[in-house]
Amino acid sequence: MPRYAASRQKACAFCSTSKTKCDRKPGQCTRCAVRGLSCSYPLGKQPEGPVADMRDHSHPVVGNTVPTVHGFSAAPYPLIAGESHPEPNPRPLNFPAALRGAAASPTTDLHCPIDADAIQNRWLNSYLAEPGQKQKHYSVSTTAFIYRMLNSYVGVMIRGHGIPPFIHTSQVIAIRSMPALSTCLTLVRMCDKPLPGSERVIVDTMQREMKSLYEQHSNYDDTNLFAAFQAHLVCCMVLFFRLNKDSLDFRRQAMMDLQTLACSSSRGGLVCVAETENTSAHPQWETWIIAEAKRRTLFTMYLFDSLLSAEEGIPTLIATELEGLPGPAARQLWTASTRKEWETAYNIYQSEWVQRFRIDELWPVPADLDPSGILARRSRVDRWLEDVDEYGTMLYAVTCSTHGV
Repeated sequence: MPRYAASRQKACAFCSTSKTKCDRKPGQCTRCAVRGLSCSYPLGKQPEGPVADMRDHSHPVVGNTVPTVHGFSAAPYPLIAGESHPEPNPRPLNFPAALRGAAASPTTDLHCPIDADAIQNRWLNSYLAEPGQKQKHYSVSTTAFIYRMLNSYVGVMIRGHGIPPFIHTSQVIAIRSMPALSTCLTLVRMCDKPLPGSERVIVDTMQREMKSLYEQHSNYDDTNLFAAFQAHLVCCMVLFFRLNKDSLDFRRQAMMDLQTLACSSSRGGLVCVAETENTSAHPQWETWIIAEAKRRTLFTMYLFDSLLSAEEGIPTLIATELEGLPGPAARQLWTASTRKEWETAYNIYQSEWVQRFRIDELWPVPADLDPSGILARRSRVDRWLEDVDEYGTMLYAVTCSTHGV
């Protein structure tokens, strides 16, 4: 080995081979994190620096063991930094150490402002609609749009290119604290170019994991229950969009189980207490992340449920049980990488939105709303669109093409 080989190693193996600049972050550099690659320094030890390793090593992954499928070893899911469509040069993350232990964070600052039980009964309403339920009618192009967008969320996870916009980056950083989500994402990665004959094994393993998540959900704390909800949703989507080997009976039962998980998780809170109070106080960053990610996951589940209903020819219903929930937050809030950045963005948001933007403002305009009320409503939607991220834009595209808002 050359005399200075170790001391002069300025990049990890991947960045060195690619001849690109490496930020040498402890544990995993940003480029490797974004691409889901193993980050190694073959000529020397990993760099030391003032930035703490944001991966959580204090919680071992427990739960079901993910088997090896025809020689494919299911290693722990690689940490991913960035959104589902990462920028070429993503900003370095600087999440607080407290976020690593998010799974142990109390959620007493969250509350549920809606009837969570109605979420659990949604599958039944498609057959026996309750009074006040309103149908919505997707055009063929809208159904195709929803299909392709949700399919893209599955694709970025399978190929390790990123995470869908209903999973927050901090959850992946703290992935070892959430074994349900960790196991799920590992299974998803196994779907990338599976060996011949291995698909059936992957499907069976994924279905067993989904059954286990449902059967054990009453034993989870709120954060791990939420992770189980996300994991079950991801598994449902992967089976539908990519493996396509689940029977109709299994799919229907899986959706019933998923809505039960969604109901149980929602009972733990969907909105920060501080979000509902007209005060200058703002919620804890960690608590807000959980609330926002919960709502996004819930909205995604409803889109997926509507897609399945449309494919089966079952009436699709407007999610009136979600009325009053905040709509997807501004990009600056969702992607903030430091507490200071998030607090600054939240102060701006709080000053501009004294009356919070609600998801039902994207639904059909009430018949009793006068012309001035309609103009005010459209103005609020326009302001919301100015700051929202691609997830909010996607939701608007669906509601606009369906309801004309």
